[in-house]
Amino acid sequence: MGGAGRRVWGLVYRHLALYRRSWPRLLELAYWPVLQMLVWGFVTAYLAGVQQNTASVAAGILLGGVLLWEVALRSQMGFALSFLEEVWSRNLGHLFVSPLRPRELVAGLIAMSTLRMLFGVLPAVLLAWLLYGFGLFALGPVVVLFFAALMMMGWAVALGVTAMILRHGAGAEPLAWSVLFGLTPFACVFYPMSTLPLPLQWVASALPAAHVFEGMRIVLLEGRVDTGHLVAAFALDALWLVVFARVFLGQFEAARRSGALSNLGE
Repeated sequence: MGGAGRRVWGLVYRHLALYRRSWPRLLELAYWPVLQMLVWGFVTAYLAGVQQNTASVAAGILLGGVLLWEVALRSQMGFALSFLEEVWSRNLGHLFVSPLRPRELVAGLIAMSTLRMLFGVLPAVLLAWLLYGFGLFALGPVVVLFFAALMMMGWAVALGVTAMILRHGAGAEPLAWSVLFGLTPFACVFYPMSTLPLPLQWVASALPAAHVFEGMRIVLLEGRVDTGHLVAAFALDALWLVVFARVFLGQFEAARRSGALSNLGE
């Protein structure tokens, strides 16, 4: 492993060590995804029981939307909360006394985000299959692409959130929990994009998640993969990542020059 790889692994290991002897931290990873799945699972079970045809298909769409949206939420929160762990412990200044570079910090946070997402979402996916007979992976290999597109969107939003924290300090920390919830109406998680008024459809079409959920509904209702929505989702992900990475690096450099890196924290 090269020097950059060792530095990234060191950052990841520092966060993994927090979970090694802390079952409450491990429980927290899966708590909200499983709770969301249980609540929406009962809703979908009710719908499927009321009417066996259209409602059962709608139930699958609702439960699939919940599970996939958790991928974006957990990815964004996993990145942002791992960054906040460094802020709360006043460790950012110590990290950058070492040879760690900003891009290596981002790589380590992305790795932690991926691990936290998998440990949080996969138990919910398994329980959805055991309790309600809904197999998310029955959608086929395309579900891996849906996961990837939503994770990339989560990372992009998290870069923007961490940039705001670097710029505004503790006042911006609530964004780590709330910002993606504010995008939920435009992400079209539970309904088609055509449901929205036309101006809001333009907003939705700029969100990678909206194209993912449009693609998910096409797979469930028509049994085919819409490559147009997949290409749009990944193209928008790439654009979002470039834009927010530049914003993050700009705010990081400003914080470094002003000395804010060592002043952030409780």
